[in-house]
Amino acid sequence: MSVEQEAPPTQRGGGLFGKAVLLLSGNAASSLLSLVRNLLIARLIPVEDYGVAATFAAAMSFVEMLSAFGLQQQVIQSKQQDTKWQSALQGFQFARAVLSALVLFFSAGLIADFMGVPEVAWAYQVLAIAPLLNGLVHLDIYRLNRSMRYGPMILTMTVPVLISLIAVWPLYMMFGDYRVMLYAILIQMGLMMVISILTAERALRLSLDRSVIGQVVRFGWPLLINNILIFVVLNGEKIVVGRELGMAVLGIFAMGFTLTLTPTMVLAKSVQSFFLPQLSKLQDDDVRFQPLARATIEANFFNGALLVVGVVLLGEIFVTLALGDKYAALVPLMVWLAILQAMRVFKAGGAVVSLARAKTENAMVANSFRVLSLPLSWWAAVETGDLLLVIWIATAGEMCGVIASLVLTRWRAGVALARLWPVVGCVLALLITAALFAAHGDIAALAGVPRWTLAALCVALLGLCGWTMRDTKAYLSSRKRKTQAA
Repeated sequence: MSVEQEAPPTQRGGGLFGKAVLLLSGNAASSLLSLVRNLLIARLIPVEDYGVAATFAAAMSFVEMLSAFGLQQQVIQSKQQDTKWQSALQGFQFARAVLSALVLFFSAGLIADFMGVPEVAWAYQVLAIAPLLNGLVHLDIYRLNRSMRYGPMILTMTVPVLISLIAVWPLYMMFGDYRVMLYAILIQMGLMMVISILTAERALRLSLDRSVIGQVVRFGWPLLINNILIFVVLNGEKIVVGRELGMAVLGIFAMGFTLTLTPTMVLAKSVQSFFLPQLSKLQDDDVRFQPLARATIEANFFNGALLVVGVVLLGEIFVTLALGDKYAALVPLMVWLAILQAMRVFKAGGAVVSLARAKTENAMVANSFRVLSLPLSWWAAVETGDLLLVIWIATAGEMCGVIASLVLTRWRAGVALARLWPVVGCVLALLITAALFAAHGDIAALAGVPRWTLAALCVALLGLCGWTMRDTKAYLSSRKRKTQAA
């Protein structure tokens, strides 16, 4: 079969649900390995050094967001799939990577001074190699997702982080501080570039085409702004905490973010990779698009709820066993951080649906509410030094974003949402119960209610949430019938 053709999933073996399992397991493996690497580094180096290491990811995100036009999404969503068009996308990606590397290299001193660690400016300059490596990652691994061939992408995401995990101990023996994270990141990025090229079907070609650049900019400018907003969403509070409360507190906060963000990213990324190709192909078929769009949103609501229940049941045990006493201050924050990250996942469903219909502005607007809350978070950090208050403010911003995402999905993407309200109601009840669980020791009215009762209620509400997901259940039933018929 020519590499220019796309065969339906049933012709490539494994079936649709086999692809879904492969995708989820691949994303989970990559994120789990990354999490284990970060946990190992956090366990080995001082908390303050882990805070410095956490700023590396923030610095990379900062320069990447300055020129991110959603090329990975565009190579899946667009109906144009010829090699000339793809090589122009690839050339544009590398050009922006060069720009990102130059910005990071020459702003390294400013970043280090702003974060209060001027002695590590050299590390940010070394980190400028990473955007260059990322700019040569082959877009073919994402193009193949359009026909639901996920193997090359999974290999590219999984093997490099495994090798970087293996490298942690030798790096620790050589350096013993934040440099372990620096060089682990560079190893991962270099291997991602190499494996993406080796597993691609098309040769890596770079070109610059003015007409394609125009298409990229028109499609991607809302995504560029959204990426700026996402940077603020993911790193805004970290920057505030690191600058105002110090690297040791940032180490605690960044680890809590990692533990709760990792599973949400796995689930949200898997949902997008699974549903976006299907939604994109149905973008002009409203009858079939509507129920699939609602199933996508339902799946993200369930994923966020699942994260919260998991942290309620296992969060304290995991932090204690994996990180030890030096991260004891993280335990009271875990459920609150899980609620915060769940709100982010709830927005993701509407973003995927809107992206399938090229309504790229929707995610930008939804994320703006979290950004608007950042000055209030900064004030809270300066005036009170209360990390929990910072988390609550961020959560309120995310909640406003969820509401905006649903409104925009209904208004601009044209998806009827009335069937979703039972799911939304169950999830809201679950979040309230989880909040009571987290605040159990501080609320006198709960003194006679065992915490395990609230945990059990969270589990029951999660089950009820799954039961009310009508469009998801209908989608699963229809796929099962088609599989049996085939």
